[in-house]
Amino acid sequence: MQKFIGVLILMCGLPVWGITTTDEWQQGAIIRAQVEPGVKVEFLGREVRVAPNGKFVIGLGRDFGTKAEVTTTAADGTRKVHEFAVKQREYNIQRVTGVPQKTVTPDPEQVERSRREAALTNAARKQDLALTYFADSFIWPLVGRITGVYGSQRFYNGKPNSPHYGVDVAAPVGTPVVAPAAGVVTLVHPDMFFSGGTLIIDHGHGLSSTFIHLSKILVAEGDDIKQGQEIALVGATGRATGPHLDWRMNWFDQRVDPTLLVEPMPRK
Repeated sequence: MQKFIGVLILMCGLPVWGITTTDEWQQGAIIRAQVEPGVKVEFLGREVRVAPNGKFVIGLGRDFGTKAEVTTTAADGTRKVHEFAVKQREYNIQRVTGVPQKTVTPDPEQVERSRREAALTNAARKQDLALTYFADSFIWPLVGRITGVYGSQRFYNGKPNSPHYGVDVAAPVGTPVVAPAAGVVTLVHPDMFFSGGTLIIDHGHGLSSTFIHLSKILVAEGDDIKQGQEIALVGATGRATGPHLDWRMNWFDQRVDPTLLVEPMPRK
């Protein structure tokens, strides 16, 4: 019945306001959706890039609130606000006491270096490329044992550490990492303080993948990447306690959960 009503609306020439998506509105979500071609979309104060076929993507960060508002504007200028309830998630929180304070408080020089490097990653994530690879299916960049999950956080001596915004997959140094989807390389850095070897691939419309702690990067900035292409090797660089891949995703400044785009981790 709903499909039939939609056909009637189109036949009558009336504006179609629907936002279609199969993704769940929850904290950390990547919402890949579609509107009628020509409809404009706004979210979080930003005009969202919409592909000619009406497809677009938005992201909800780790601590997103209980309601998301998306505004659509028809060709005649008529606007409508769509409200979506956002499921709140429970994260793995650990509290550690008795840690030496010098371990908790970073060195000022290290802080300054990490800020300079963060500016590089932030600049790469601000790009709004017209690529539409975000709409494709994604695969795991590495198959292995998951050792860290999105959203987890530790408190040291009562002080919160930054949450973990990716998924960690353990593997020996030198294990190949492949592209989870096609895209363009927007950042290559051999040795950042926290993340070591760092690579960012943009999948279009603000959705990007970041791969860190790499021992070697096999691509260069500006390269066009195909899904499944070898892009790097697993390492233990930066502030890593052992060899693993940390895969993170962003929609601009919203840090999203990459595991919501892939099937469960296959068994080796």
